Amino acid sequence: MNPSKMGRITLPNGRTLSQMAYGVWRLSEAQDTSVRANLARIEACLTQGITTFDHADIYGDYSCEALFGEAIKAQPSLKDRIEIVTKTDIMLLSSKWPDTRVKHYDTSPAHVIASVDRSLTRIGVDVIDLLLIHRPDPLMDAQALGRCLDALIDSGKIRGAGVSNFMPWDVDLLQSCMQHKLQTNQLELSLLNTAPWVNGQLAHAQQHRMPLMAWSPLGGGRLHSQASTPGTAAARLAPKLTELAQASGTDTTAVAMAWLMHHPAQILPVMGTNQLERIARFGDATRVPMDRQTWYQLYELANGHEVP
Repeated sequence: MNPSKMGRITLPNGRTLSQMAYGVWRLSEAQDTSVRANLARIEACLTQGITTFDHADIYGDYSCEALFGEAIKAQPSLKDRIEIVTKTDIMLLSSKWPDTRVKHYDTSPAHVIASVDRSLTRIGVDVIDLLLIHRPDPLMDAQALGRCLDALIDSGKIRGAGVSNFMPWDVDLLQSCMQHKLQTNQLELSLLNTAPWVNGQLAHAQQHRMPLMAWSPLGGGRLHSQASTPGTAAARLAPKLTELAQASGTDTTAVAMAWLMHHPAQILPVMGTNQLERIARFGDATRVPMDRQTWYQLYELANGHEVP
């Protein structure tokens, strides 16, 4: 089996992320959450050239950053080999926040600054490579948030700021209030969620030379779990995905990731699993041939009809 050739994606500020990222949102659900197990997961990523790790303060009921951080603190040299992405603004109903009466978003500067400080402490790093605003906040004061993000970059606590789940007008509003350029928009992108290809989100990202991160790139697992359910997009896609996987000596996950990574907008899939054998195969996506017509065959199957 040929080794993967994981590329790098260059952000607007000139810094780079690996072509795929490891998402830690399920870390607290692992059967083994020990430092040893988490170090093995990190090393399995690094072996393939996956150096970017995607966090959010809320993952695992506010526990995943700390679990990951225990591994980093046990092996501090890892800090020089990885990039940390984390998110803020969602407030969950949680015993960790007893005064929270309703799930909500908080993009106030006080909350964002405090969240960054907590993430730095939990993960055990000196700087966050990329801070994302997790969800658009209907109460967002764009000018106040923009000044806050600029100040966090200027202070050296974060190297760049971005957004997640923003529509083009949300991105433009926040960007209009910032001196530093927003670096990415993390969206739900997959063969089971093709709306961003036609709703302006991918077009806007390309217009502003903003690479995209893709959360739930396997449709929350439905690409596999619904593969034998008649009438679903996953069932329509399954035969072709299997054919392409067999032809490339990979699996259907690799083909689905190659489909995303083929797009010129530079889509960076965020992959999440606690199983070492699955982590070890992330890089197979770089070995799947993908041309224009193959891409459109999968797009047609995903949508259930040919393009106009």
